[in-house]
Amino acid sequence: MSYFNTTITETITYYTGLSPTAFFTITLLSILVYRTVTSMFVSPQDFNKPPVVSARFGSSRFNDVTEPPKKPVQVGEISEKELRLYNGSDENKPILISVKGNIYDVSQGKNFYGPGGSYAMFAGKECSRALALLSFKPQDINGNLEGLDESELAILEDWEYKFIDKYPKVGQLVPEPRTQQIEHSQEDNSNMKPE
Repeated sequence: MSYFNTTITETITYYTGLSPTAFFTITLLSILVYRTVTSMFVSPQDFNKPPVVSARFGSSRFNDVTEPPKKPVQVGEISEKELRLYNGSDENKPILISVKGNIYDVSQGKNFYGPGGSYAMFAGKECSRALALLSFKPQDINGNLEGLDESELAILEDWEYKFIDKYPKVGQLVPEPRTQQIEHSQEDNSNMKPE
């Protein structure tokens, strides 16, 4: 038995340069660190399962009943003026955004597109140009694609695919009659002038 211990001791020292005590201590610590770190992540079998919420600690926030998501309302063909009514200010209406003339119901992203959200300025508007330019400027929030280069159009196409994948299409943007467009642009200009 002592020959076996001597052989193992010499082999460990020869290959690692460590004493057997240091080697086994480092090995044990490595296993503990590995088990601790891997326990912080979801196993591959559980990756697509919904999280389990336990209310056994008496937390009242788990007793809240969340209502199921509403079925998207199809709006059909609407003008930009009509689209503005779906900007999230009325809780009874969905939040809609138009990208390249297609209208999407983004109500499930209310934290982003609803009032106070980081993309709230796009709600109820055609925002293709702003998405292509990655801009939050009010003058860029429109559907005018003139003057955009290939890379900007590619960015817009990427955004469009994201909307197609994530949100239901509920309508199509149609041009307003010419007289309404003139009145509307005059109204926008008067709203942008400082008082």
